[in-house]
Amino acid sequence: MAFLDHVLQPPSYGWENENGELVRPSKSTLLKEFFSRLNVIRDRKNWLPFFGWFKVLCLAPFFVLFFVKFFSLFTVVAVFVYGMMIMGTHGTVWHHRYCTHGAFKFRNRFWRFFTQQLTLNIIPEEIYVISHHVHHAKSDQPGDPYNAEAGFWYCFLADVNHQPIAKDLSEEDYCRVTRLMAHTGIRGNTYQQYQRWGSYANPLRTIGISLLNWSFWYLVFFLIGGNALACSLFAAAGIWAVGVRTFNYDGHAHGDIKHRDGIDYNRDDKSINQLWPGFVAGEWHNNHHLYPKSARSGFKAYQLDMAWLYIRLMYRLGAVVSYKDYKSAFLLRYASADDTVKLSKKRLKVAPAPVV
Repeated sequence: MAFLDHVLQPPSYGWENENGELVRPSKSTLLKEFFSRLNVIRDRKNWLPFFGWFKVLCLAPFFVLFFVKFFSLFTVVAVFVYGMMIMGTHGTVWHHRYCTHGAFKFRNRFWRFFTQQLTLNIIPEEIYVISHHVHHAKSDQPGDPYNAEAGFWYCFLADVNHQPIAKDLSEEDYCRVTRLMAHTGIRGNTYQQYQRWGSYANPLRTIGISLLNWSFWYLVFFLIGGNALACSLFAAAGIWAVGVRTFNYDGHAHGDIKHRDGIDYNRDDKSINQLWPGFVAGEWHNNHHLYPKSARSGFKAYQLDMAWLYIRLMYRLGAVVSYKDYKSAFLLRYASADDTVKLSKKRLKVAPAPVV
């Protein structure tokens, strides 16, 4: 069995039925699986998905304070900018393009740590990275951890029900997990520790880093704008933490085929380009599935890509030493005749040496 076929912990209802067709569990079945996998009393190996949702619950009081006590035009704008644009762009830069796809390379550990901690720590890297490799290998097929064909709740609860790594990996397979995570800078468990905790992430280190990250950013926000700004931006992080769990359902067209000529060029899966996630987070999803290792996914003139702008800025500052950019390849293959003529009159830009 291929590594990506069994690296994730399968849900109790399975990925596919005896005919090889996608299992579409009911909402009640999904919720039952969700709460079962959050039960750390029954099994301590559930600690990582539990911790992920515990952080979301910890942000709920800030959300209430924002609406009840600190609601104003200033804080609303701050919440929009931080929650939609800054958190979204950071997620694309850090979790998506760097941690999962290695689309660029930092000069040293300092700049990697700087980028990692640039916003509130919300999503555990392990939960995102390993499952996202599976997503690309099995996009919209049985085994895809957030297969939109199975419905909204299948995707929304995926970080608990489908994305954690399996708890019974062999030592060889666990070493493959560590290799997929090594460049992220996350110091993982030994195989013996993995057998105890069921995760690559170490509980003490993960919890400690999150506490330091949250404390640092609350202090920074408080010094800038007092409790009003601090509570509002923590509320924004909570909004993002819930909203990001809806993305793949939307980004894969709710499981339907909704490709548009001249916009969605990848037809191997149901991913689509959308203006909102594209503009606020650089997530041009169909383009990304076309060239998953590209540090840029906004290939057309109107496709603003703030994640790419951050990566390019870091490159100009010397914090990033190399990146992969497939815009030229995209234009050569998919541009219109007029665009091709214009492109032929210019020298194509060549990206710096790609990360191997």
